[in-house]
Amino acid sequence: MIKRIHLGPATIFFLSGLVVFIFLNTAGAAASTVSDTYPLIFDRFLKSAELVDMTGDSILKTGTGIAIAGKPLEKSLDRYNPKLRKQLKENLIFLLEQEIITKILAHEVQKNGFSKENTKLEDQISAYLSSAVKEAKVLDSEAKAFYGGNKEMVGGVPFEQVKDNIKGFLLKKKRQDAVETHIAGLAEHHKIQINRKWMDTQYAIMKKNPVDKARSSGKVTMVEVGASGCIPCDMMQPILDSLKKKFPDVLNIKFVHVREEQVLAGHFGIQSIPVQVFFDKTDREVFRHIGFFAEKEVLKQLDKMGVTQ
Repeated sequence: MIKRIHLGPATIFFLSGLVVFIFLNTAGAAASTVSDTYPLIFDRFLKSAELVDMTGDSILKTGTGIAIAGKPLEKSLDRYNPKLRKQLKENLIFLLEQEIITKILAHEVQKNGFSKENTKLEDQISAYLSSAVKEAKVLDSEAKAFYGGNKEMVGGVPFEQVKDNIKGFLLKKKRQDAVETHIAGLAEHHKIQINRKWMDTQYAIMKKNPVDKARSSGKVTMVEVGASGCIPCDMMQPILDSLKKKFPDVLNIKFVHVREEQVLAGHFGIQSIPVQVFFDKTDREVFRHIGFFAEKEVLKQLDKMGVTQ
């Protein structure tokens, strides 16, 4: 027997409002991602990963069945020399990123028929990526534009004498950019989830380095990535010193030596040096330049970002 319950108008209004409230606060709520929660990783491979609560030693899972646990990840540090091992231990997020990229690419190699016996995994991955990205081309106009902005770096040598070298350099960069774009798309496809508690702990450790401290300071930051003995890198040093004197209170200038700080340099995906990376006051990268960057050009960029004398 069904018993009918008669509700008064006030009761019905209350219950209707409660349903609407629940709907708006559940159906409309989006899961938090790495880039939402950790601003210094907004442009990394793991940026779209969903943060979830996990139990045990699990720190990462994908919708395609790949998993990474904490102890095996830390054990993988043994593969590296002591100096690099120390850097990686302070950047386990970076190490995790490298591990999951490798595992996802290995998955794609198997899935797309590029797996071959007696062939190194890196060669299989290279073959897969070569097939996955379109062949790039470099126009003479692109080479001339690069030459025009980097005359000091080539020592004033006529364009025709360095054209082929410049085109080779730009072609390599285009291919690298295409590969990075393809790999970034794989992150979305594999639907990565990361242990929220593990990320909180590791992010706090990671952002203690001088560059990320500067990026979090509320000031514009210019990062120069290079090495001593590299001619255009050495040419940049007087410019960095000049900028420090001109903008002591409103601009952070940080230098990353690629041979001494390999992991930190790896955060920026460096393929050649020198590189200048500019971050705004909210620590977002807004501009990047490869090669020698004349002081007048640096000042133009800083002016766009609100840093003026």
